[in-house]
Amino acid sequence: MKKKFKLVDEKALWLMLVPVIAYFIIFKYIPVSGIIIAFKRYSPFKGIAASPWVGFLYFKQFFHSVYFGRVLRNTLMIGLLSIVIAFPMPIILALLLNGIKNRIFKKTAQTITLLPYFVSFVVIAGIAINFLSPSTGVINGIIKRLGGEPIYFMQQPQYFWFIYIALRIFKTTGYTAIIYLAALTAIDPNLYEAAECDGAGRFHKLIYITLPGILPTIIIMFLVRIGSLISVSFEEVLLLQNDVILSTAEVISTFVYRRGLIGADYSYATAVGLFETVVALFLVIFSNRLARRFKSEATLW
Repeated sequence: MKKKFKLVDEKALWLMLVPVIAYFIIFKYIPVSGIIIAFKRYSPFKGIAASPWVGFLYFKQFFHSVYFGRVLRNTLMIGLLSIVIAFPMPIILALLLNGIKNRIFKKTAQTITLLPYFVSFVVIAGIAINFLSPSTGVINGIIKRLGGEPIYFMQQPQYFWFIYIALRIFKTTGYTAIIYLAALTAIDPNLYEAAECDGAGRFHKLIYITLPGILPTIIIMFLVRIGSLISVSFEEVLLLQNDVILSTAEVISTFVYRRGLIGADYSYATAVGLFETVVALFLVIFSNRLARRFKSEATLW
């Protein structure tokens, strides 16, 4: 009875939740039924029900195609570089901001690093392309003044991964650092005072108090990042890539776009997208079990 009355008392909250539930049902769960076309030779004229079954034909075609190794390698490499290079940056920034004593300077620095997150990646990609231009770009202008030859950054495949990672760091570091700053505020100040009384320096307080204090947050963020290892952002890669650098710039999401929407091969593209989703699911399960094996309380479930 108490639970029943509690639900009645919180009816305003439940009403606020209805649009959210409706959104997920309409735009997230109902479209999932469309993955059935990955196992059919789908024709828009026949519809999903009337299209013939082909089983795992499109999965086999993708696994045996010349594109499979390339797009999988590019996707995994960009994801791994994001973890190795980009993932620690917000932690480092949060620790640096947390160590600033001047409140005005701290707020100013935090605001400056946060602003790129609110700028559309379309704008950031455009600025980056102009900066790296071999004729009018600032970077090549400096290289020319130093006596070097201009580098065609956006036309040489070996530079794409690092350009993409650098832009991701520029755009998201300040925003993600807020999460770690919030975790830092939860650390008991008495621990630092006790450490100072014991003669601990700034480095020892960082190693034995600060980092252990935010470790659960780091683990949760790492688990989420591992889950999206293979789900490289579609629009960000698409805005930077061109036909010359597709050997390193083509990832699974952009391949699905080109094959599905541009090439109108809906069943094949759905099969590739389903493969990406399944791999991402296994990565999340693996990372969560890995955290449990190390007896960490910071797990997703």
